[in-house]
Amino acid sequence: MTVPEPLFVRSALNPILTAAAVPYPAGSVFNPGATRIADETLLLLRVEDLRGISQLHVARSVDGESDWRFDPEPLLKADVDRDPEETWGCEDPRLTWIPEREEWAIAYTAYSRRGPLVSLATTDDFRSARRLGPVMPPEDKDAALFPVRFGRRWAMIHRPSPLRGGAHIWLSWSPDMLHWGDHKLLLEAHDGAWWDAGKIGLGPPPLETPEGWLIMYHGVRLTSDGPIYRAGLALLDLDDPGIVLRRGEEWVFAPEAPYEVIGDDGRVVFPSGWILDEATDRLRLYYGAADSVVGLATAPFSDVMARVLSSPTVAG
Repeated sequence: MTVPEPLFVRSALNPILTAAAVPYPAGSVFNPGATRIADETLLLLRVEDLRGISQLHVARSVDGESDWRFDPEPLLKADVDRDPEETWGCEDPRLTWIPEREEWAIAYTAYSRRGPLVSLATTDDFRSARRLGPVMPPEDKDAALFPVRFGRRWAMIHRPSPLRGGAHIWLSWSPDMLHWGDHKLLLEAHDGAWWDAGKIGLGPPPLETPEGWLIMYHGVRLTSDGPIYRAGLALLDLDDPGIVLRRGEEWVFAPEAPYEVIGDDGRVVFPSGWILDEATDRLRLYYGAADSVVGLATAPFSDVMARVLSSPTVAG
C-alpha cells in the first residue's frame, strides 16, 4: 500500500518559537495570529507568563521562520481595572487585514471570571491597539472576521460552547463591528467516531480564493487517553459565507512530532494563522503545538485547493 505524501510539511527549524525567546519570564508561547507587514512576517503570540496569565505579544522575522525579534512590551496586556473581561488574560488571536478601513482587526479570547468570550481590537501598525471590547458573551472563542463586507454588513466566525450538546462553528453579522446578531450555525461537529466529533473551532481567518472562502478548522476527538486536536478543511461560498460548499472528511494535519505530542496539553496542533505567497504558490501555516511552543508547516497552495475541491459537497 502506497502511503500518500503529507499535505503540510513541517519546518526543519520547528519549534520555531519557544518560551526561551520571550523577553520576560514565560512558561509557554503558542497559538499565533499571522500577517505580513512591510517586508516582514509578524506573529501576534499568546504568551503565558509564570502566573499562568496570557498576554498578546508581537514577534517579527524577515523570512518568517527564524531570527524572531520580540517587541519590548505586549501589544495587548490584561488590565483588570480597565478591562474586567480580561481578568485572566488575552488569548488566541486571529488577524484580518481590512482594506476598507486600512487596519487589522484582532479577534481574540478574553478570559473573564464568567468564562472566555470574544473581544475585538484594531491596529494599523502593531505598535498600539484600540480595544472595541467584548462582542460575544461567555462561553465563546475561536473567532475571526472576514476582510470584506457582504452588502453593508461585516461577518464573523466564532465558536460558542453550550451547556448541552456539541460545540459547533457559528456565523454572525454586524453593521459596525460592535453589535452582532443574525446568528447562524455554520459548521456542525460530527457525532460518534469521527476525528472532529463533538467539538470543532475555526483555525486561521477565512482566506479568499476564486472558488470560495477557504477555512481550516480544528476538531477534537475525546479518547480514553484524553483529547486529540487535528485540523481539516472546508470551503464557503464567496458571496454568501453562510453557505458551506465543501467539507473534507479526513484531517489534513495532526500531532505527530514530539513537541506536538508532549507539552502543557499533549497531542494538540492548533492552527491560528496562515500567510499565502501567491507568487511561489506557498501557504505557510503557523500553529500552536501542545499549548507550549509555535510550529510552522508549509504546503503548495494549489495542492491545498485541490484537496478541498475534491472533498464532498455539502447539502444545502
